[in-house]
Amino acid sequence: MSNTPMAANPLTRAVLEIDEYVSGLGWDQPARLFALVDTARLRAEQPSLADRLGLDGGDETAALTPIEQDEIPAGKPLDEFLGTIAWPDAVTGCALTVERLMLPPSAEAEVPKDLDEAALTKWVAEHPERQEVRMTVAVLRDGARESALRLREKDSPTEVLTGSDLVPGLAQALTATFED
Repeated sequence: MSNTPMAANPLTRAVLEIDEYVSGLGWDQPARLFALVDTARLRAEQPSLADRLGLDGGDETAALTPIEQDEIPAGKPLDEFLGTIAWPDAVTGCALTVERLMLPPSAEAEVPKDLDEAALTKWVAEHPERQEVRMTVAVLRDGARESALRLREKDSPTEVLTGSDLVPGLAQALTATFED
């Protein structure tokens, strides 16, 4: 993941690294879940795993290492799935990448009232101003959060938007996976 832009914050760097990895897989991907582990701790406690992951110690800027988890079960709502997760103490944080359709704020006034979820999904999918977006959201146990958004129509590493509050609902759901 050598094309990941340098970021001052290790969490931002991890989010951009995950965004780059998933972008290399193309669009129309399922949601992907990642554990975030402290790279130095991983090297010290699991040197063979660190070797398999290519963490030879040469890249001191990677304070967090993302480790992709098993595939998220198809057909299970994402919020229900996230409610089943419990992380071991060695996991510093987690991240999730998911693709969605998004409408501009100006379209909110056009949303028909009283649509059920299926009808709303169909309405959004058929809206002429819809945009496909990939969201990568990461949180740490200490409450820190970061997000990266990539629009399909501007699919370039230089067009990725980052910020801590871009997807607050998903960040909160990920934070809840660390609560007892």
